[in-house]
Amino acid sequence: MAVFGVAVPQLSGRGLGHTGGTLDKLEAIPGWRANLSNEEIMAQLADVGAVICAAGTGLAPADKKLYALRDVTGTVEAIPLIASSIMSKKIAEGTGSLVLDVKVGSGAFMKDEANARELAETMVALGQDAGVNTVALLTNMSTPLGLTAGNAIEVEESVEVLAGGGPADVVELTVRLAEEMLAAAGQPDADPAAALRDGRAMDVWRRMISAQGGDPDASLPQARESETIYAPADGVLMELDALSVGVAAWRLGAGRARKEDQVQAGAGVRMHAKPGAPVRAGQPLMTLLTDTPEKFDRAREALEHAVIIAPEGSRPAQKLIIDRIS
Repeated sequence: MAVFGVAVPQLSGRGLGHTGGTLDKLEAIPGWRANLSNEEIMAQLADVGAVICAAGTGLAPADKKLYALRDVTGTVEAIPLIASSIMSKKIAEGTGSLVLDVKVGSGAFMKDEANARELAETMVALGQDAGVNTVALLTNMSTPLGLTAGNAIEVEESVEVLAGGGPADVVELTVRLAEEMLAAAGQPDADPAAALRDGRAMDVWRRMISAQGGDPDASLPQARESETIYAPADGVLMELDALSVGVAAWRLGAGRARKEDQVQAGAGVRMHAKPGAPVRAGQPLMTLLTDTPEKFDRAREALEHAVIIAPEGSRPAQKLIIDRIS
């Protein structure tokens, strides 16, 4: 977005349970800092055009109190409360236009399409009512996006995309969301795919990381231990369950069980095949990464039913982008 002169403030959070946190991922980059003052955020938006940072305590302060109340009253999953929690922060940022990526599937908070659609429609309506040009894409999270689940390994994969490569599904979703954002910002003819191919997006990434104290050239942390999971049979990989992979990455140390837990920058799961790929018995399917090898057993347990291999000739019926809601 910043390549095309569109300023994007992204206020992100940390991972809890199987869900990854953008700040945890970026903190794998040596020196990078998440906490910026409002003045620093505005200065970086003016200079670089993009910032990813933690939300300050002054942003929608009632939301934290409401969240604690939802937790003790068993209403964390109430769609009106989820929608108002997300949208209060987005609207408070002062954004002019908003594109939401609402995940649906086993690895998402919303497991079924009907609930995800209701959440998306509610958030779009709240945004429009507040004068924010709002659009949502419903996207598939039954299979992990890309070939990594973790912190440093996801940063590495993102840099591959910025260098004009990376997994096709990550590129497809990134470009589609960017096209929606550019259209909302009045530039429907801009070509975000070209900005990935020719290096302009990478240039902005390097400036954004440097502006927050990070070294874009530094080596990323690597896990000390690894273990490989192999395909049990010949055939076509039909399913690779996103929730199972997320739980395995969490158990390996990539996530936290409590807010105060530390995460391992190098831990996670590296995948070697995605649904639709032909596989052979004994072929590596996943590599588990951690600094603490005693975590391998519990991670393997999470993956026991993650993979379905069907006879050759089978084709998984999965669409990455399910619908657009405006």
